[in-house]
Parts: sequence; structure tokens; C-alpha cells
Amino acid sequence: MAPRDLPDLLDTLDPDASQVQRHLWLIALLDWMRGDRSSVGTTLERLQLLIERLENSAELRNRAQAWWLALLDGVDGTTLLADHGFAQRPVFLSEFINRLLQHVLPATPQTRDASELHSLLFPYDFDAAWLGRLDEETERRLAAALGLSAAGSRPWRAALEESIACCVSQICAIGYAPELRLRMDNSARQLTAYRELLVDFETLRRALEQRPLDTTALDQTVQAFKERLEACRQAAASVYTHLDEHGISVDVVFRLRQLRERVLRCRLLLDALLASDAVGTGKLLAQLTLAGQHNRSLRALIASNSSLLAAKVAERSAETGEHYITRNRAEYVDMLRQAAGGGALLSVTTLLKFALLGLGLSAFWGGFAAGLNYALCFVLVQLLHWTVATKQPAMTAPAMAAKLKDLQAPGAIEDFVDEVSHLVRSQVAAVIGNLALVVPCVLLLCGAYWWVAGHAPLSMEQAGYVLQSLTLFGPTLLFAAFTGVLLFASSIIAGWTENWFVLQRMDSALRYHPRISAVLGEARADRWATWLRHNISGLAANISLGFMLGLAPAFAAFFGLGLDVRHVTLSAGQLSAAAVTLGPDVLQLPLFWWCVVSIALVGVLNVAVSFFFAFRLALRAHSVTGVDRARVYRVIRARVRHAPLSFLWPPRETPAAKPLRHG
Repeated sequence: MAPRDLPDLLDTLDPDASQVQRHLWLIALLDWMRGDRSSVGTTLERLQLLIERLENSAELRNRAQAWWLALLDGVDGTTLLADHGFAQRPVFLSEFINRLLQHVLPATPQTRDASELHSLLFPYDFDAAWLGRLDEETERRLAAALGLSAAGSRPWRAALEESIACCVSQICAIGYAPELRLRMDNSARQLTAYRELLVDFETLRRALEQRPLDTTALDQTVQAFKERLEACRQAAASVYTHLDEHGISVDVVFRLRQLRERVLRCRLLLDALLASDAVGTGKLLAQLTLAGQHNRSLRALIASNSSLLAAKVAERSAETGEHYITRNRAEYVDMLRQAAGGGALLSVTTLLKFALLGLGLSAFWGGFAAGLNYALCFVLVQLLHWTVATKQPAMTAPAMAAKLKDLQAPGAIEDFVDEVSHLVRSQVAAVIGNLALVVPCVLLLCGAYWWVAGHAPLSMEQAGYVLQSLTLFGPTLLFAAFTGVLLFASSIIAGWTENWFVLQRMDSALRYHPRISAVLGEARADRWATWLRHNISGLAANISLGFMLGLAPAFAAFFGLGLDVRHVTLSAGQLSAAAVTLGPDVLQLPLFWWCVVSIALVGVLNVAVSFFFAFRLALRAHSVTGVDRARVYRVIRARVRHAPLSFLWPPRETPAAKPLRHG
């Protein structure tokens, strides 16, 4: 066990110790300095005590300087200064796996990698705090005690120069990567900055080596190098414009962030190189500590590199969601009509589900068949320009979140509450439209089946099971909330698929690929490309939602979770089919009416949960913060008191109608 007090630590300071013993000694010293990590001041006081011991003992100071030179000679400082905190691999997935392994596998102090050693020496946020608080006088005294003011400074300065050279080469490599080069504005001109960056750094290096030192020439070369770094960063930033127009790639965003951080690291290392007596080393180490901790975080990796994709998904959903919000009576009636058509088609899907259950398929294939049934129905609803009510909230939420950006403008709160009333009214119209036809259509289809087959589609056992599964006194509401999560997930899949379609330029490929044009003909290929560009999002949402509704219960059963789905329109259709089997007496059963209440709450949860998750994602994607929620809620409550019907029926005076989006 390592000694815990300073005298014992200093007694065991041995320049001739093995590499791993030197590293273990330094780990023990830092453990003594930080103590219980309760006070930065205490740690700085202990550092002062260490410096005083070194200053008061020539023999100890000589040992410490020899030990320091041995430490520098035994590790590769470039890996710390140039590479610490950066991805080891240039793509997102590989870096994710690497960080995951870092969390699972232990590290060893027997290493020449200064980056690995730094992670063992400074593993806490507390370390960045006390390193950042080091003042210039303390840094000068410590540098003098370790010999950094004389010959001992040469290895440190050489490591800084080599690290800057490494960062410069990495910046140029990223900038010249085809993923970025082909997306830059005026790439031929932009790439000049990367080509000249290497020349500027060599000029800077020669100016540093010149003796006697020409400070004026050095200042000019430093300024030129910094300006070239900024030009490289600006060239890379032009890629974001292309991504915004042509789709987001997580890997490209990952490379852009790496380039930006490399530029900042170059500036940091250059400041340390130009400083005298190692002034600023504490802040450099603090920055490296924070960078290393950030580089080990899986959550930070996902959040930083998927934020633009989330913004693009939210933006595309917002564009779609605008078409789902009704603002006048013409749009409201149109929404009722579209939802009624969707409800009529879902009545067929409801009875097909019972027919598939009668086949006695295994859990997986039964779920697959049910998912295929739902997916085909949802796609047909889209193609017929009808609507499924519960698919709307995940699309309308980003549209609402986007409007929160401008709440500081005069009258913005009232305008936002107007949009809330439009949204609620649209959802009510869609749910009413779905239920208004799914119930009578199921009754008609069951009656036709009875007339042909001589009995109801459902047996008495199946009808009883339906009532028991839909009753309020069961897990129905939990299943309804889970279904809301699936509805939200389908909107994410839709946005991601559309982004991928645009990023891969699939519409252009379908329109102009010679073989596709030869098979379809140029006119038909153009029509297919245009149609897919406008409908790929809806197809992805409908197909993914259908299969999730069908397969999620099967997979949950495999793991013993007992989860199921409850969709308001499908549940209403199932209850109607069960009522046909049980006959008019079902109206006298309390269980039936509890199921009716349950279905109403299922609709609320389907809509609310889906809207909630989509809204939260959109707020983050649009960077909406500081919303005065109390003020918004106050205006909404006032609207409910004075105009409650505005949430259910549009006002008479309205602007001209706009076409609605369907599916």
C-alpha cells in the first residue's frame, strides 16, 4: 500500500525506480494532495507544502529534478498534449465501442502513453478545479523546483512543439477527407488554408529556434499561424450549410467537431509554448483533464454528435406537423373527414387481427402477422389521404416547440396559446373522426359476417377476454402509455429515414441512374423519385409503427415483461366486435362501461405521451431554454375560462384554408 503522508512519500522518491514504480508514486502523491476532495483550498495548501519541502532541501530537489527527467523520458508526452480527449477512431460507431470498452476494462499504470497515465493521475472533476486555480507564482516556484527553468524545460518544450505539429497534421487530414472536402463551399479555395497551415507552422518553428530571438518576427508568425487556424475552422464550418440542405451525417458531424477541437487545442498548446517558466501549465492540465473525462463519456458522445441530427429530425417533423394543425372550420371539417376515412379502414384491420389470432401462430410469427396487418393498413390510410389520429402528436410537437423560440416578441404568448388551441382542437377532431366510423363499421362488418357465417366473428371466450383486457381496472393505461412511446419512436424513425434518403441523394439516383431509367423510363423514374421524396417519411412512420405494434408484445413476452399495446381506435373496434358477440345485454354490464371509460383515457395517453416525448426532443434540438412556463400556463388557463369551446371548435372568423397533410 502506498504511503499516505508527505514525509514517507518524499523518502521513497527514487529517480532510478522502474517506470511503473514512478507512476505509482505519482498517483500516491496526488491522492495525498487531493485528500477527500472536499476542498480545493486544502489541496493547494498541500501543494505549497510540497514546494516548500523541495525549496528547503537541495538533496531532495536534485532527486526530484532527476526523477522528473526520468518521468518525461519514460512516456510519450505527445499522446497527452495532442491526442488526449480526442477520438482514437474517426467514425462515430468505432468511437462508441472504444469508450464502452474503456468503461469495462481497467487501465494499468505500466504504460508509455502519457494520455493513459494522465487519466489515472487525474480521474476526477475535482482535479480540473484545483489545477485551474493554480496561480502564476505557484507555477513558477514548482517549475524552478523541478528544473523547468533551465535544462529540464527542453524536453517539455520539445513535447509541446511536437504536439502542435501532430495537431496540425490531424487538422489537415480531417480537412482533406472527402467527406468534408466535397461538402465545403468553394472547396478549392477553402483547401488552401489547410495547405498553407503546414507552411505557417514550419515558419513559426524556425522563428522559435532563431538565436538571438527576434520577438517582432515571432509575433508576426504567431499571428499568421493563428489566423490560418481560424481560416481552417471557417472552411470546415461551411460544411454545416451543406448538411442543413442535404441531410445530416453523424460521422461528418463527428469529424467537424474533432477538427474544431483540434484547432482549439493548437491555440492552447501554442500559448503554453510561448509562456515562460511553465506559466499556464496548470490551466493546460485542467483543460486536458476535462477533455479526457468528456472523451470517456458515452452520453456526451451521443449528445454532442446526434444533436444536429435531432434538430434535423425535429425540423422535418415540424414541417410535416404544420399540416396536421387545423386553424379554421374548413380545415377542421376536412380533418374530421380524413379521420373518418382512417377509422373506417381500421375497422377492417381490427377484424383481420382476430382472424390472424385464430390461425394459432407462434408468438413471433403471430406478432409479425399482426405487424404486417397494421403496417399495410397505415400505409393504405396514407395512400388514400386519410388520417390516423394518434400519429399526429409526434409530428405536431416539433412545430409547437419551434414557435417557443420567439416568445419574447410582443403578443407571442397569446399567439402561442392560439396554436395550443388549434392543436388540441385538431387532435380532438382526429380522434372523434376515427372513433365515429370505426365503431359503426365494425358493427356492420360483424353483422355481415354473422349473416354469411351464421355466427359472430368472435367467440364468447374471445369477447370476454376483450372486455377483461380493456377494463380500466387492469394494466390498460400502462399499455396505452407504452403505445405512446412507440408512436413517438415511429416519428423518430420517419425523420431519420427521410434524412438518410436526402443524405444519400436517393431521389437523384432513382431519377437519373441509367439502369433504373432503362427499366422504368425517364418519365416514370422521375415520377417515382418525386413521389418517394415527398412520401418516404410517411411510409417509414407507418411501416415502423405497424411492426412495432405487432412485434413489441411478442418480444416483451419473450423477456417475461408482459407488455402489450393499446391503441385508442383499434381498442374501440375490438370492444365493438366483442359487443356484437355478447349482444344487447352487454350494455347492462358495468365492465363494458369501464372499458368505454378506459378507451377514452387510452386516447388521452396515446396522444399525451407521444406529444410529450416529441416536444421534449424538439425543445432540446431547437435549443429552446428559459421559457417562462408560469406565464404560458397563466394565459392558457385564462383562455380555458373565457373561451373553452375554442379548444373544441374553430371560431367563425378565419383565414383562408390551406391543404392538409395526410397519413
